[in-house]
Amino acid sequence: MPPVREIFISADAQETRVAITEDKRLDEFYVERPSDIRMVGSIYKGRITSVVPGIGAAFVDIGLGKNGFLYVADIVEPKPDEDADLEDEASSGERSERSRPAQPHRRSRIEEVVKVNQELLVQVVKEPFGTKGARLTTHISLPGRYMVLMCNDSRHGISKRIEDPQERSRLRAILNKLRFSDEAGLIIRTAGVGKGEKEFARDVRYLSRIYQHLKRTAARSKAPVCVHQEYAVAQRVIRDSFTEDTHRVVVDSKEQFRSLRHFLQDLIPGVKVRLDLHQSEQPLFEQSGLTEQIEAIFDKLVQLPSGGSIVVEPTEGMVAIDVNTAKFTGRRNLEDTAFQVDREAAIEVARQLRLRDIGGIVVIDFIDLDIPTHRRELVQVLEEALSRDRAKTNLVSFSEICVAELTRQRMRRSVETVSYQSCPYCHGRGRVKSVLTMAIEAIRQARRALKNAQHKSIELLVHPQVAVRLLQEDRPSLSALEAQTHSKILVLSDPSLHLEQVNVQVTGERS
Repeated sequence: MPPVREIFISADAQETRVAITEDKRLDEFYVERPSDIRMVGSIYKGRITSVVPGIGAAFVDIGLGKNGFLYVADIVEPKPDEDADLEDEASSGERSERSRPAQPHRRSRIEEVVKVNQELLVQVVKEPFGTKGARLTTHISLPGRYMVLMCNDSRHGISKRIEDPQERSRLRAILNKLRFSDEAGLIIRTAGVGKGEKEFARDVRYLSRIYQHLKRTAARSKAPVCVHQEYAVAQRVIRDSFTEDTHRVVVDSKEQFRSLRHFLQDLIPGVKVRLDLHQSEQPLFEQSGLTEQIEAIFDKLVQLPSGGSIVVEPTEGMVAIDVNTAKFTGRRNLEDTAFQVDREAAIEVARQLRLRDIGGIVVIDFIDLDIPTHRRELVQVLEEALSRDRAKTNLVSFSEICVAELTRQRMRRSVETVSYQSCPYCHGRGRVKSVLTMAIEAIRQARRALKNAQHKSIELLVHPQVAVRLLQEDRPSLSALEAQTHSKILVLSDPSLHLEQVNVQVTGERS
């Protein structure tokens, strides 16, 4: 029996949250706030402000304060195997017989392709991170329900993730019948599997309306300006994640309910969708058992069904994931125990990548397996679990010591960066100095303060836990320092102080 798939949408004035569940278990989670600019997927008419041959890129003013950057590879003809749509699940590498042949890919110099003050249409493919501006492309794509429209590329193709030869042949025949434009191409997404010509024709009409509006807006607008903004998170998730086997969509906002009803009628007219309005006094996410699951998203330790666990450790350069047997001891031998935990971990790691929206380099340290067939099967399980991810993932290597290296595409700010900030207490280190360490530091600072000011009285203002340590276990050390310097040391507790903070005040001559 297939899992029961549901989409829950909770919207208020502060934020919109979207949760996708399978059999009541959280599978994907998204957050968007009114202050967030919906950049990825949005299309701008921008102006080239500078061209930098040294990095093969141009900086483009799109009206957001920080210039976006456009690599030369994002301007010239894409490589034959390059993914085409925003979710990186469709490929323009496969073309129908009636589409024009692609120009061969060559290394172009950025100064040959664009000039300063040139205006051009660009699409945001990656949000700004840190000091980097948004990454842009001129290969503009408009995703629909079953297809993606490529605005500047007339080639047609089918998603690489559709592997069945017969289905690909059937879809290719439908694709060749569709008529759109000599200047734009169509890519069939994985959601198009099993769909007929009627559904694809409807999707083409939907995309055509957006495309024509985009062209009109761009023609009459002066750069820099946004000519097409990506949908809000609720509409975006419905467009990209809603499938016919979705049991229901539940919304707790009347305004959002009306908006989604109109959106569904426009996106998939004639398709019956169970769209429910949550009207209970109990909050939607609490009633659906989602609140605790959402709170646990960023826990460092994740338990596995068998009793094993994985530990997720984000670092500056990568995310390290460690797999442990933990409380699970198995019933037969170490190899079988490790294999069972590793299989569970592979599936859970793929889920955690989606939930946390982890991007960049990921290293997974599985439990060592001695049997080669076990290692091969583990790779298959991991690849199958990763194939469900709409973000582009690439399993780079899997070593004999069961260490997997993979990359995952990062397009938007993760839920963690939206919902959390670096701890002002530890400044993102994840650790603070121990009470003993700070007691020793306080005594050192007192000694420095009294070195050239003997016969003085000083006050040590410290965190309460440090004060207890100084007045109890370290009292002999303070008394020895007082006797040595003929001074008086007064320890004062201040709850407002950081654990690592010590304030020393010289109060005057000791009588």
